[in-house]
Amino acid sequence: MSRRDQDQDSLPAELLLRAYAAGIFPMAESRDDPQVFWVDPKQRGVLPLDSFHVSKSLRKVLRRGDFIVRANSAFERVLDECAAPGPGRKDTWINEPIRHAVIELHHLGFAHSIETWKDGRLAGGLYGVALRGAFFGESMFSRATDASKVALAHLVARLRIGGFRLLDTQFATNHLKTFGCEEIPARDYLTRLEDALEFQARFPLNAAPDRVMREIEAMARNPE
Repeated sequence: MSRRDQDQDSLPAELLLRAYAAGIFPMAESRDDPQVFWVDPKQRGVLPLDSFHVSKSLRKVLRRGDFIVRANSAFERVLDECAAPGPGRKDTWINEPIRHAVIELHHLGFAHSIETWKDGRLAGGLYGVALRGAFFGESMFSRATDASKVALAHLVARLRIGGFRLLDTQFATNHLKTFGCEEIPARDYLTRLEDALEFQARFPLNAAPDRVMREIEAMARNPE
């Protein structure tokens, strides 16, 4: 992984968009560190939208409707939950400059969240940045079993509906690999990114729930 430091306390939203388009993304050493550095991994994680894996157990959860799923209904809360320490992570990479830049991107219509709710409480969610035909998944959190998995399935369904070509996960973690995430060389990633940026996709904020579920059912029929 290569690293490029940015010695400043602010991170302009326009700069962040240019970075995503160039195939790099920001991180911080910790949530309390004011500095931002740019990450350009030699291997990238991508989640193919046409072969997203829905396990049998997740299918049951999705079909039961254990969670109410919404988009952009609590963006800053999702961002703050992703930035907070949680099970298995004592610290996170989302510091104040990154937080402020992402909120600005949200106000500009580029950053979106998917939230899962249970018993009136925010149980899980994720957020990322949409740029033309590419969606850059940034972070997710879960406060209830399967909450973030449901959010991810709903995200993929919406991206398919909206005509997106690329779901960038930054890294291919073992958890994401269970959904079909692949690790590819940076040069191949940049080719896919360039292709995705040629298309003008639309993040379907108001997609009808039955339309989203039909897309999820189509994904669930994919071979395991």
